[in-house]
Amino acid sequence: MTNLLNKKKIFLVDDHPLVREWLTNLINQQPDIIVCGESENAPSALSAIGKEHPDLVIVDINLKNSSGIELIKDLRQFHPGVFVLVLSMHDESLYADRVFRAGARGYVNKRQTAEKMVEAIRKVLDGKLYVSEKAAEILAGQTIRGGAAGRLSVGNLSDRELEVFDRLGQGIGTRQIAEDFHVSVKTVQEYCARIKEKLRLNNATELLREAVRWHDAKNSD
Repeated sequence: MTNLLNKKKIFLVDDHPLVREWLTNLINQQPDIIVCGESENAPSALSAIGKEHPDLVIVDINLKNSSGIELIKDLRQFHPGVFVLVLSMHDESLYADRVFRAGARGYVNKRQTAEKMVEAIRKVLDGKLYVSEKAAEILAGQTIRGGAAGRLSVGNLSDRELEVFDRLGQGIGTRQIAEDFHVSVKTVQEYCARIKEKLRLNNATELLREAVRWHDAKNSD
């Protein structure tokens, strides 16, 4: 009982049950950390975190009907003493800076090994930042080669604009996006208008085509 009480508590927020299962098994095998709860979306996570009082929350960027980045911002506001570590399969060249600005203390790509995952958890729990070499270069402002030129304009989108753009690329319509983000269809249309302006796209057809192209390229990296 004493050992359990001394363990640091981890809360998981990921919309993939297999990922949560893998993380739970990995974490619960460690002598000093334990999973205290899990959720697949932001609203239920915020409610549960307020009750469980974890030391660390592991968050995916894309959640079921919600946004991981917005959850990180909410955690910083409502639970400032909780550390946040992002675990995502998204390219660090686009998301690392965003999640750190939102309030995360670490970023781990899902392609990393279990050993790296445990290392990241312990480092963040110690109050330190965890970044891969690639993310460190990005955050230091170094030039990123290979595919970066095509992503620079997308990098100018706001967090919410990027999330809308990504969902358009997945084939999700504006009405469903509005429901997911709990906003009006008109608000989503305004996001789309700003995206078109920033990406210099002429119409909705070009927007959809570019979103699909970008989403496919991002997931093929």
